[in-house]
Amino acid sequence: MENTRPNRLELIGITKQFPGVLANDNVSFAVKPGEIHALLGENGAGKSTLVKMIYGIMQPNAGEIRWNGETVVVPNPKAARKLGIGMVFQHFSLFEALTVLENIALGMDAKIPARELEARIRDVMRTYGLLLDPHRTVATLSVGERQRIEIVRALLLNPKLLIMDEPTSVLTPQEVEQLFTVLRQLASEGCSILYISHKLHEIKALCDTATILRGGKKVDTCDPRIETSRSMAEKMIGSGLKDIVKPEGRRFGDAKLVVDTLSTRKSGHFDVPVDRVSFTVRAGEILGIAGVAGNGQNALLDALSGEIHGDDRNAITIDGRGIGHLDTTERRKQGLCAVPEERNGHAAVGDFSLAENSVLTARDRLGMVMLGLINSGAAKTYTGKVIADFAVKALGPGSTAGSLSGGNLQKYIMGREILQKPSVLVVSQPTWGVDAGAAAAIHQALVDLAAAGSAIVVISQDLDELRALCDTLAVINMGRLSAARPVKDISIEEIGLLMGGVHGGEERDAVPA
Repeated sequence: MENTRPNRLELIGITKQFPGVLANDNVSFAVKPGEIHALLGENGAGKSTLVKMIYGIMQPNAGEIRWNGETVVVPNPKAARKLGIGMVFQHFSLFEALTVLENIALGMDAKIPARELEARIRDVMRTYGLLLDPHRTVATLSVGERQRIEIVRALLLNPKLLIMDEPTSVLTPQEVEQLFTVLRQLASEGCSILYISHKLHEIKALCDTATILRGGKKVDTCDPRIETSRSMAEKMIGSGLKDIVKPEGRRFGDAKLVVDTLSTRKSGHFDVPVDRVSFTVRAGEILGIAGVAGNGQNALLDALSGEIHGDDRNAITIDGRGIGHLDTTERRKQGLCAVPEERNGHAAVGDFSLAENSVLTARDRLGMVMLGLINSGAAKTYTGKVIADFAVKALGPGSTAGSLSGGNLQKYIMGREILQKPSVLVVSQPTWGVDAGAAAAIHQALVDLAAAGSAIVVISQDLDELRALCDTLAVINMGRLSAARPVKDISIEEIGLLMGGVHGGEERDAVPA
């Protein structure tokens, strides 16, 4: 009978200690066959460490792992895959110079002829609605498209337990629903899913059970279908969840950032440039830009930040000063800070300390370099403030960026830019991979920065985030931007149509009043 079947996976008293950190403290829980089981907790609560031990990347200091009722030792990921454990990582393990097909081949334990592997890949992609050309080079793909590779690579192994670490953080609502359809089908066939996500509405919609960690310990196991998102968030953080507080009677100042018919050149075969984009952001205003991944968001951020720049200085102005011809360093001196969506290698250098990463973007604005010499004391002091103000779980300014969990690195990067008090802040995916408590803190910091007179542009795929945070909203599709409208005046249905490319006749060159 069903209730006599052994648990697919059972952890008993799992403990893992690192120097100065008890990552997992006597954690026990079980996942049944065919169950979709959520693993919840704040950044640094021990979720990633726990699943790395299940997958054989790390070994516990104490405790027992049981697989189908039998005690096992999982010495490495290959052994985990042989048992039937697959994993989709939060951070991509892809070689940018190789194709989709080549990257997937590298992740297969058995050597499969290229033609046969390609046929299997195309079959999986078709089945799961994750269509992608196997011959595309990874460097040409958006973050959302790269995530599809990781998901397909795991599904090719026909796992009995699939571990998913923040799999939807860069997917659109439509892609998320497609993925959920796949996961429900897998579960109905007996595959167990261990699902890590900070999107609690997803947990409620998808999962049968949720185990909640806090400070490395299990604090609760609950049924997410009868919990609220708020109640689960409060269990994760151990206290009440704070709502965004916007000042009463907010008024916007004069136009601060003006973008006038900005276009970029196509830099690669699959690149989506921006096409005559125009918008205005006033002092104190937060403009949100929604869109499906791969519709020109990266080109827009690069053009605004100065990573790519054109000949027309007046295509981008701050307080009436043309900056369209300036590079990133000069734009930062003019008051514009930016956060790209890819935190590893783009927003931060993993092998550098946090203090060194602070020097990379704050050196001129905060006087960290004098006469060509780095003021390491100033860098460490500033980094310490970022760590404290944004509750970054790190051993200190000397910690390498690569040693932080994804959510903690995101908190550091956001804090590093916000505390520079820029006149204009442009940020892509501000709360990618962070928990509910940290997301609320980041949102509040952005609201406070705007209240102090800054103009903010938030590029995000999270419509709930944009609607809660922003004052005005526009949608980007194939490099074109719709007219910005007050958030309160635009419905989810309208946003969906705009994301699908229904722009209307006159919106291409519209500038908000």
